[in-house]
Amino acid sequence: MAVLPIIEIPDPRLRTISTPVADVTDETRALITDMFDSMYAARGIGLAAIQIGVPQRVLVIDLQEEGEDGKPVRAPRVFINPEIVEKAPEQSVYTEGCLSVPDQFADVERPASCRARWLDEDGVAHDEELTGLLATCLQHEMDHLEGIIFIDHLSRLKREMVLKKLAKARKAAA
Repeated sequence: MAVLPIIEIPDPRLRTISTPVADVTDETRALITDMFDSMYAARGIGLAAIQIGVPQRVLVIDLQEEGEDGKPVRAPRVFINPEIVEKAPEQSVYTEGCLSVPDQFADVERPASCRARWLDEDGVAHDEELTGLLATCLQHEMDHLEGIIFIDHLSRLKREMVLKKLAKARKAAA
């Protein structure tokens, strides 16, 4: 439907705690379509609704794994009102990036797996154990629903380094 601009730090809207979706409606599905269009245009693998200015508990993920022919295969997933029911005690470190913190990456430690519940775009409830990159991405996007950005998981020094690199990149682009 529409490619919408992605909000970038330091926009205060990124610190908004998103509200639950009461009913999955055609309006919700239109938002989801816009979110996928915006995420794909920005070459991302996950996007929370707040990142396009909508403070609702909706997120989309598509890890776009490589197919047999070497081309990316889309596997879009929708998470409405997601909640993590259980986190594994084992931790994993993944080099994360964020469309709201463009072209900046840092190692973030999170639970290696988690059990989550959510609704899909048809309002169907799911309860699933997620592992690997999908678990990491879900936790990253769910942080956005609480007003948390991945750099909040970094030490103050590392966070400041990322922000300085971002400021330098923005200045060079201007």
